[in-house]
Amino acid sequence: MAQTPLLTLSDVRLSFGGKPLFEGVDLAVSKGERAALVGRNGAGKSTLMKIVSGQIEPDSGTVWVQPGTRIITVEQEPDLTSYQSLLDYVLDHPIKPHAAAGRIDIVTDRHRAEAELMDMALDPAGKPQTLSGGQQRRAALARAFATDPDVLLLDEPTNHLDVPMIDLIEARLKAFRGAVLLVSHDRKFLEGVSTNTLWLRQGTVRKSPRGYAHFESWASEIEAEELRTLQRMKTQLKDEKRWLARGVTGRRKRNMGRLDRLKTMRAEHARRRAALSQSRATAALNAETNDTASRKIIDVRGISKQFDTPAGPLVIAEDFSIRVLRGDRIGIIGPNGAGKTTLLKLMLKELAPDQGSVKLAKSIETIFLDQTRETLNPTDTIWETLAPNGGDSLMVQDSSRHVGAYASDFLFSRDQLRQPVRALSGGERNRLTLAVALAKKSDLLVLDEPTNDLDMQTLDLLEEMLEQYAGTLLIVSHDRAFLDQTVTSCLCPLGNGKWIQTAGGWSDAQEQLGQSAAHKSQKTQNKSNSNKQNPNKSAKPQAKLSFKDKHRLAELDKLMPALTAEIAALETDLAAPNLYTEDRASFDTKSKRIETARAELETAELEWLTLEEKREAIEAGLS
Repeated sequence: MAQTPLLTLSDVRLSFGGKPLFEGVDLAVSKGERAALVGRNGAGKSTLMKIVSGQIEPDSGTVWVQPGTRIITVEQEPDLTSYQSLLDYVLDHPIKPHAAAGRIDIVTDRHRAEAELMDMALDPAGKPQTLSGGQQRRAALARAFATDPDVLLLDEPTNHLDVPMIDLIEARLKAFRGAVLLVSHDRKFLEGVSTNTLWLRQGTVRKSPRGYAHFESWASEIEAEELRTLQRMKTQLKDEKRWLARGVTGRRKRNMGRLDRLKTMRAEHARRRAALSQSRATAALNAETNDTASRKIIDVRGISKQFDTPAGPLVIAEDFSIRVLRGDRIGIIGPNGAGKTTLLKLMLKELAPDQGSVKLAKSIETIFLDQTRETLNPTDTIWETLAPNGGDSLMVQDSSRHVGAYASDFLFSRDQLRQPVRALSGGERNRLTLAVALAKKSDLLVLDEPTNDLDMQTLDLLEEMLEQYAGTLLIVSHDRAFLDQTVTSCLCPLGNGKWIQTAGGWSDAQEQLGQSAAHKSQKTQNKSNSNKQNPNKSAKPQAKLSFKDKHRLAELDKLMPALTAEIAALETDLAAPNLYTEDRASFDTKSKRIETARAELETAELEWLTLEEKREAIEAGLS
């Protein structure tokens, strides 16, 4: 038997500046439901939440709330500045009676408030002014659960939270007895929590009785039917078809292709790593390993870093080594406080290690998009931001693009191009920041929490752009679905400054981490048994590279840049539109030479990498 809804909206309409935002919204939320509210950026999700909570009155329509219903909203940026302690903040309950709900008397139990704070890993006596963004979000969640509301409204509840805390919130929401209405960009969180889905699009709300895990197939059916209707009408609504809903139909097909390509990249990454781990005793390698000839972008050797804190030493890295090769796509994961961003800065030489060395490849272009994203001038328009030197075009990687066409790739309409940055929403500013960063030519793209505050549509767009990126990626993120879609390996903390590199995305890392302890134990036992069987066995390590090998390394360091420059010049010549027709002999000669030069470069890179491996093995044997 269906339950009586705790709240309903009937034919709700709302306009801003004469432009309708909602054309007639109908929805109902009942006890036990956990509804995911989804929609493109700017569709009005946060505004609809404010109507539900009573903060905004609609222009017309009816908002009905069952008498006595307690509704609480967990804000994205809670204000704790006026409280002496976290306990004071939680005890000062935030519930304001909804106009339609009648009188509500609430008393928050002190013991429950303390328990909720401790469940969120917070000290009830802690000072609110010293909290990070993630800690403030946890305090707001503790305050919400302590009041035991009937309806819980959550707007991006997982922002700034690490995966263990997200798992805790997910478990709490599943056990919550009331109704939940939530907006989130974290797809795995929505899949794990939601029992049904509300899709806000074109000013109305459609409801699916199933959770967000089934949203894509449900949305596809709706969009396909609407496209069939449009075709039957034989209208010329090209723009409406392009921007229908959130443009997911075409993108969803590309997503499937992207997943296939990512699987191929992961397999290739694993093959390259396996090839690199093989013995380099001879230069005669199987022809199938030629693709492993990628020069190092970052070479980290035995670095350690720790900070002195009142609670004792905080070890970020302890004898940490990694080689990042051209084309690697590495995610750095782990809970807050594990040192992900600090490790990233160590790898980029922005922070000096206490010991060990870090080498970056020469002449690489690096783009670093950090969490603040404070790179936009608020007085510039979107057009001026994308084309700061004037004109109507910009260089995107190596190609010239019209400003309007490139902006449309990031979901900006022509009408928005002359809007100042300060007039953009948070999600739109994030999109513009990404557009600026991804337009620049780079060899290494570093993203620190790139998915914070992004909506689903922009996340799809970012994943698509990164799939096309040809350089090396380093990504720090808590977004599990995003990591599964974009990276080929993960760096995971093991504690005490130890890190392990796993193949695949976030989900793959979790499986491998569960096996790593047993594997390490078995490896230690095998080594112990080997030592017992050969107690007197010892090998005198080679002291250094031979003179011949050192000389060849120096030659290769000069040869590879020369070949790279020659290939680039030949590519430019061959790109000339009239070369083939006007000088066929020159075209044939250059075409033949560029193939030879590429083969020579591959051979040189492989030889260089072999000698480098040999030198590192010698140094490791002496250390």
